Amino acid sequence: MLRLGAHQILATRIPPHAAVGTTVELARAVTGPGQAKFANAVLRKVAGRDLDAWLAIVAPPDADPVTRLSIAHSHPKWIVSALRDAVGSAEIDDLLAADNARPRVTLVARPGRATARRADRRGRRTGPVLAVRRRPARRRPVRRRRRPGGPRRRPGRGQPARRPRARRAPVDGRDALWADVCAGPGGKAGLLSAVGTGRDARLVAADLQPHRAGLVLGAVDGRAGVLAADGTAPPWRPGTFDRVMVDAPCTGLGALRRRPEARWRRGPEAVAELGPLQRRLLAAALDATRPGGVVAYVTCSPHLAETRVVVDDVVRSHGGAERLDAPSVLTGLAPGLGGLGDGPYAQFWPHRHGTDAMFLALLRRT
Repeated sequence: MLRLGAHQILATRIPPHAAVGTTVELARAVTGPGQAKFANAVLRKVAGRDLDAWLAIVAPPDADPVTRLSIAHSHPKWIVSALRDAVGSAEIDDLLAADNARPRVTLVARPGRATARRADRRGRRTGPVLAVRRRPARRRPVRRRRRPGGPRRRPGRGQPARRPRARRAPVDGRDALWADVCAGPGGKAGLLSAVGTGRDARLVAADLQPHRAGLVLGAVDGRAGVLAADGTAPPWRPGTFDRVMVDAPCTGLGALRRRPEARWRRGPEAVAELGPLQRRLLAAALDATRPGGVVAYVTCSPHLAETRVVVDDVVRSHGGAERLDAPSVLTGLAPGLGGLGDGPYAQFWPHRHGTDAMFLALLRRT
């Protein structure tokens, strides 16, 4: 209760007297009058200074940099160190501040169910939208669309929205069978299945947990196949797929804006525990891909031990894969997109791109 009250006083627009009064009443109702008096005294002391003044006391500029950043931005020290290693000292303040900001909502117009223009109109009319009621496109059947639509930015009134030319990760030969081996709960699988339908490709989506596979089943279209299967020991034959996506289980350090409590629920030991699983999933995905096919390895974590280190280890040990330049592929899809790194891997950042800190590696099976 004291933490909630202090947060209201220092970091919201709630008047201090209202924050103190509400917290004191809550303390009295839960713990009795004695603790209510204690809460009143502490919060009145807190209200005597603003946030900057308190930070100058508890996290002075001459303190150890990791300790100062940990206190100032409410991140455990091990996460501060890991993120600083990934993004660099010059941007770590901005990254940690972005982790504490409210994330923006992104609309996805799934081909065949909604158009980008309709999603854009809906978003501007209603504000943040978590879901759009999707109906089959009437004027533009999905098979006639060259590129799956997304919410488009309009350069100005009366000017048409510019559609960047799609540049796919190159696949040698056929491009008809895709796999999502960590598909639950189904958001990405649903989009992939819709895109695949527009390209005459079929998606096979799998998840280890049957209940998550059930969620995937409700998200994909009728052409997709869904099964509960272990991505490290899958039931399909080697070399089956043209494209495989591995959205590997990770610490989720890239999504702390949407799950702020996760920073306090995980410790550094989680990185070591997940590493072997991530390597097995990526190696199995390469085995499931035919020569000339492409594997996308994705994590919602920028931790180097979950991203570059994993991919480098698997490529070195597998011996049958080459790295593609992911930033150039992404900028081909969205001209003007920058700040993804020098390659061959791509890294999104909340403070640069307004997204989660997603990592992407593209590997071609050789």
